[in-house]
Amino acid sequence: MSHTHDDLLQLLQNNKNWVNEKLGIRTDFFSRLKGIQTPQYLWIGCSDSRVPANEIVGLEPGELFVHRNIANVVVASDINCMSVIQYAVEILKVKHIIVTGHYGCGGVDAAMQNQSFGLMDAWLAKIKAVYQKHQQKVDQLPNPDDRLHLMCELNVREQVLNVCQTSIVQNAWKNQQSLTVHGWIFDISDGVLVDLHTTIDEPGNLSQY
Repeated sequence: MSHTHDDLLQLLQNNKNWVNEKLGIRTDFFSRLKGIQTPQYLWIGCSDSRVPANEIVGLEPGELFVHRNIANVVVASDINCMSVIQYAVEILKVKHIIVTGHYGCGGVDAAMQNQSFGLMDAWLAKIKAVYQKHQQKVDQLPNPDDRLHLMCELNVREQVLNVCQTSIVQNAWKNQQSLTVHGWIFDISDGVLVDLHTTIDEPGNLSQY
């Protein structure tokens, strides 16, 4: 028990160090944060601990609105995700929604397996549906790593479409609000973000995908 407690104490100490570092750079760092947040971006990413949203795009607190879940899934029945999108679009008036997956995603990998993972199965079913839609294209690749690689990209593209098809985004476009949805993927092996060139800024563009 004391070992775990020590680990938590280290986190608190890390926080103190972080505070001192930020104040050393800018003495009004936290007083500025108390103001109204005005991020230009909503990041919808994976919960994977190796994909820290702010850090990999070099943004400070207050500059990125974030929603993360297993395999960066967007479905209309997820009240959490829908609420985040609504708040970001209607209240914060973000200009960009960026769906970011990552290669080697465990959630995508699990959804491609023919086995049960218990409680997670209901969530994985959302990703399985993406796999089933593209299964012929994915399964023709002989190497399992290549299959997962492609599926991670296809999952991002599919979730971009799901974002665009929400009534929230559709209404924003109808009201001439400036809003673009993007699909990116992160390569954990080298730290590089890749633009999948799935960029949609009006309903008419949906037909391309």
